[in-house]
Amino acid sequence: MTERGISRREFAKSAVAIGGTAALAACLDRGSGTVPEGTDDPSSLPERQHAWNAALATDDAGNHRLSRHHVLLLLNYPGDGTPSDADREQVESALRDLERAYEWSNEGLLFTLGYSPAYFDRFEADVAGVDLPEPAALAPFEDPEFDTPDALLHLASDDERVVIEAEEALKGTREAANDHEMTATFEGVLHEADRRTGFVGAGLPAENQDADGIPDSEPVPDDAPLFMGFKSGFDGNQASEDRVTVDSGPFAGGATQHLSKIRLQLQQWYEQESHDQRVSKMFCPAHAAEDKVEGVGENLGTDSGVDECPADVVESSRREGVVGHAQKMSRAREDDAPTILRRDFDSTDGGEAGVHFLSLQRSIADFVATKQAMNGTDVAADSAVGQQVNNGILQYMTVTRRGNYLLPPRSLRALPPADPAA
Repeated sequence: MTERGISRREFAKSAVAIGGTAALAACLDRGSGTVPEGTDDPSSLPERQHAWNAALATDDAGNHRLSRHHVLLLLNYPGDGTPSDADREQVESALRDLERAYEWSNEGLLFTLGYSPAYFDRFEADVAGVDLPEPAALAPFEDPEFDTPDALLHLASDDERVVIEAEEALKGTREAANDHEMTATFEGVLHEADRRTGFVGAGLPAENQDADGIPDSEPVPDDAPLFMGFKSGFDGNQASEDRVTVDSGPFAGGATQHLSKIRLQLQQWYEQESHDQRVSKMFCPAHAAEDKVEGVGENLGTDSGVDECPADVVESSRREGVVGHAQKMSRAREDDAPTILRRDFDSTDGGEAGVHFLSLQRSIADFVATKQAMNGTDVAADSAVGQQVNNGILQYMTVTRRGNYLLPPRSLRALPPADPAA
């Protein structure tokens, strides 16, 4: 605890959420050691923007551990015309400055820059080799707004100073990043349309549960990495980076990205549901009956054990009166492997408990198929399970926004044309 009565982790979350030069100054005043520097050799960095796994830390079981602090900047490219070479060079120079300033790692900075269908509408050609549909409502019970800015920048680091400083450096309000001079910024080329922030990791949700949607009893476990109280992102339940990578065409080496903004309502989750009921809904009833999940689920290792849940989801639902979230999701596999790579994190943007659900996949169709499995519409139609009640975790979350993006390979990340081969 600090002399001001708040922990460093709570301060870090607040600083990232607030952002700006004042928050950065407060972080720098506190200090937390040096940040590893980056490289002058672009060829040493992966061509895939989304190639983060090799640069992430791992937990005791060997799962890749997502960076603790995140900033999402939704950006617009002004006007309806196509980008100029000068604009592309400016954006690329600014990103290269960040790569010189910060090591490509969770201790330094990881980032991606993706582009929406609205961005590509300015070109006469369609996006070459990649299906990039407009975002849409993906369940009969949701009515989200759609994100239409041109680009999405995702900044991630274990160090709160890094994501704030990188953001300010790109905006041109800071002349240096990690003591490296910025030779270019996004000023005049990409303008902020929205800013979203979040966090993930043991301790952070518990320290920041004073948000709408979470009971005042402070029920989130101290060691939970997410608001819903369970570990997530098991490597065995994630698609590989190879699986989500576009494998042909001019954007080969890229990926598609989906971003949902989800509001959480966890009063009933914590105040009316027992631990076993939460396990049943998050994993499957068999896990609860067999006491497979201890605490937040660290005992599960690198796999949630979904293969041990009943494969016939509808029949299981008729018998149990409830279906698990992971149990439903297991149906959206290809060759017995997941097709999306989740990099989602919690948030208290706007004072509300929420999730920024960010996924990577080869095709947006892979995400849509996964979401349809999660909806459990067939389960609701053929059992006593409701469309949302007892249907996994659907009743505890509301999707408020959706957006789709293309993450080009690194060599095309700066304002790419729709058809680079043309």
